Amino acid sequence: MSRYRASFTAMAFALLSSTVGLFNNAVAQEPQHFPVISLNAGIHLIKAEVASTEAQREQGLMFRKQMATNNGMVFVFDEPAGVCMWMKNTLIPLSVAFLDKNGAIINIEEMKAQTLDSHCAEKAAFYALEMNQNWFKQRNLKPGTVIDGLPRQ
Repeated sequence: MSRYRASFTAMAFALLSSTVGLFNNAVAQEPQHFPVISLNAGIHLIKAEVASTEAQREQGLMFRKQMATNNGMVFVFDEPAGVCMWMKNTLIPLSVAFLDKNGAIINIEEMKAQTLDSHCAEKAAFYALEMNQNWFKQRNLKPGTVIDGLPRQ
């Protein structure tokens, strides 16, 4: 009888563990909710989620299946840094603009979905703004353009 109970308990534990594992995996793939701010690039308005902690910056836009046209995510760094971005578990292609302390675009990189390619700022950046692929190009926004409304460190 105790042998049956041990076997049953082991099976129940295994089933529970796999169920919890599936649940945790599903939760990990759910987009995290971030604070939202309004930014603008000249006449172009942007609804930007803010990733300002290490955990938020690591999550970024992973597992998103779509993003509205003028929505994006701004990454705020603790200090100016040689920042690089990648697209691990990011399902939609994006453009990233690296920004200096005044919000001026340093450089813009196009990023393919679900790749581990590094896309880096050409000099120390205070912010990175991710938008849908070609968003900056379609609006003729180039290095030197200032993005207003960024959170101050």
